[in-house]
Amino acid sequence: MEKGDVFPAFRLRDKDGMEFDSSMLEGIRYVIYFYPRDGTAGCLKEAVEFSAAYPKFMMRNIPIIGVSKDSVESHKRFHEKNGLKIALLSDPEHDLIERAGAWGLKKFMGKESMGTIRSTFIVGKDGRVEAAWKGVKVDGHVEKVLETALSLVKNER
Repeated sequence: MEKGDVFPAFRLRDKDGMEFDSSMLEGIRYVIYFYPRDGTAGCLKEAVEFSAAYPKFMMRNIPIIGVSKDSVESHKRFHEKNGLKIALLSDPEHDLIERAGAWGLKKFMGKESMGTIRSTFIVGKDGRVEAAWKGVKVDGHVEKVLETALSLVKNER
């Protein structure tokens, strides 16, 4: 996914096992980010920072959605243990992760494997990608996303 692409429609389960259908987001700008695994250091830091910034995003009606291939049960534990405020969706077959271009070859400690590439997208009210970050480094990332989101809101006035 690149800026200007139509973000794919999706239906995934949230941390409570409820179906989350992207059609509920029609006409709403939102942030959707893809991360490798619940509970790992980088993923925890990213989720906690997005949760801390959540009120600033929601003041502009911009929900934040995290997606990984972890199970609904894993998301529930991760969410509750860390007091997260963001929505977490389970994509165990990594269908949306792949369609969003957030799945690919990764290297870790000299080993190569296929997995989720940390990526974030701001999707506009028209369903098109307004901003995209791939291969995200967690430090300072949430601030960049918030700054970009606020700029987009300001420019539409």
